[in-house]
Amino acid sequence: MKNMKLRGIMLAILGPLLWGISGTVAQFLFKDIHVSSHWLVSVRMLISGILLVIYGMLGNRSAEMAVWHHKKDSMSLIFFSFVGMAASQYTYFMAIEAGNVATATILQFLSPAIIIIYLALWTRRFPRRIDVLSVIMALLGTILLVTHGRLTTLTMPLGGFLWGLGAAVSSTLYTLLPRYLLKKYGSIPIVGWSMLIGGVSFSIYYKIWDDMPAFSWTTYGSIGFVVIFGKMLAYLFYLQSLRFITPTTASVLGSFEPLSATFLSIVFLGVSFGLPETFGAVLILGTVGVQAWAAYTTNPNTSV
Repeated sequence: MKNMKLRGIMLAILGPLLWGISGTVAQFLFKDIHVSSHWLVSVRMLISGILLVIYGMLGNRSAEMAVWHHKKDSMSLIFFSFVGMAASQYTYFMAIEAGNVATATILQFLSPAIIIIYLALWTRRFPRRIDVLSVIMALLGTILLVTHGRLTTLTMPLGGFLWGLGAAVSSTLYTLLPRYLLKKYGSIPIVGWSMLIGGVSFSIYYKIWDDMPAFSWTTYGSIGFVVIFGKMLAYLFYLQSLRFITPTTASVLGSFEPLSATFLSIVFLGVSFGLPETFGAVLILGTVGVQAWAAYTTNPNTSV
C-alpha cells in the first residue's frame, strides 16, 4: 500500500514538473527562436490530440467513440474543445509570450479563487471563511506579483498580466465545463478529442503550414518536448496518479508546475523575482494548500 501511494505521489509530482519545464521551453522558443505562439499551440494540441485518441482507441475503441453516439454530449464536447481546452492553451502561451513563464503559470493558479467566487454567485451563498481567506490571499498575492509592492506601478508587461488573468479564467472553464462528460465517458476520450478538435481548428485557422519555423535540432527537439512530454505524457502521469492518491493531494502537488517554471526561468532565462513578487507568488500558490487543508479537515479519514 505504501509503495502504491509513493508511486502516486511521484506521478503527481512528475506531471506538473513536466508542465513547468515545458512552459520554460516554450518561453525559450518564443523569445530566442521566435516561434509563433499560435503555431506552437496549434501543433501542441493537434499532435497530442492525435496521440491521445490513438491511445484511447488501442485501449477501448468503443469507449473512445461513445461520446459521438449522443448528439447533446458531442455538442458539449465541441463547445468545451474551444471554450475550455483551446482557450486555456492559447491564453497560457500568449501570457508566456507577452510576459514570462513564471508569472504566467502563477497567475494561472488564480483559478481556485475564481471558482470560489463563481460558485458563491451561482449558488447565491456566501463562501466559507476558508474560501474568503483563499480569495484574499489570491488578490493580495496578485497585487504584489504585478506591482512589486508599489501600487502606482505595474512591474510586468500589461499584456502579460491580462493574458495571465485570461489563462486563470480559461483554466476555470477548463475545470468546470467538462465535469459531466468526464464522469460519463472518462478523461482519456474527452481530453483526447477536445485536443484534436482544437488542434485541427487552430491549425486550419492559422495555416500552420505557412508559418513553419526553420529546421534545427534544437528547435524541433524543443517543440517535441513541449508536445510529447509537456502535454501528453504530463497529463497521463497526473491522471495515473489519481489511481493511488486523492485529488486533494494531487492538487497540492500540482504546485510543482509553477515552482519548477519559476526556478528554471530564473536559472536559465534570466527572469528576476524580488521579495514582494516572491511573497505574492507564495500567497497565490498557498490558496491551493489552504483549500486542500480545508478538504482534509472536513473529511479527516481521507487517505493520501
